[in-house]
Amino acid sequence: MGKIISIANQKGGVGKTTTAVNLAASLAAIEHPTLIIDIDPQSNSTSGLGIESKTVSNSIYEVMVGGVGVKDSIRETELPYLELIPSHINLVGAEIEMVDRNERERILSKAIDGLSDKYDFIIIDCPPSLGLLTINALTASDSVLIPVQCEYFALEGLGQLLNTIKIVRQHLNTDLEIEGVLLTMYDTRTRLSNQVADEVKRYFDEKVFSSVISRNVRLAEAPSFGKPAILYDATSVGSKNYLALAREIIQRNKKLFKNSPVLSK
Repeated sequence: MGKIISIANQKGGVGKTTTAVNLAASLAAIEHPTLIIDIDPQSNSTSGLGIESKTVSNSIYEVMVGGVGVKDSIRETELPYLELIPSHINLVGAEIEMVDRNERERILSKAIDGLSDKYDFIIIDCPPSLGLLTINALTASDSVLIPVQCEYFALEGLGQLLNTIKIVRQHLNTDLEIEGVLLTMYDTRTRLSNQVADEVKRYFDEKVFSSVISRNVRLAEAPSFGKPAILYDATSVGSKNYLALAREIIQRNKKLFKNSPVLSK
């Protein structure tokens, strides 16, 4: 039985999609079968894995709104252990189309029911909002990973996200947990990054991952080539950061993965 993790933060520019793509790719590189579900209408996870959304016939939009079977929308990627359910710009109108549906918050959960038997990890890339798409993702997930950038106003809006998580726990998904808080865009040369890191650790305590994601040119370049960082430049700092994060997540979930090759290293 695999684990479903949503990557969520309604604040834009925090490294959410970068984390979704590169964490999923790193888990796959460690030979954990992984599926990434792109439910962001911007489709950046889709293009970041080399798939042009315009060429996609069955996306998560068709799954959630059109009744297409989820297995018919799964696409292979360059990495042997990584698959993708792509997004499409049509998803922009999905929330309006779903608003009158019965159990509208559980559409995604019902659609992907059973998929966690096939994958060790399912990573959901949420849109930068707390609308119905993100609610669907949180309802379908075992946990949520929150990227926080090491810049001014890093904690801005997080109270609203945490309140949304609390509401989902109370009414839709009692088992939802916070997988962890990830510091992104970390720059060791600046006092600001260290100050933000200290502030986040005071706020979230042990929920903050030991792994941090440094500012890295290769990490920023990789999406324009349609590749995760590990395929674009496996020796880059960004690649190493996300591999470290993948190992930390596997370690935190070692009860699920007792035979993981990474745990023996």
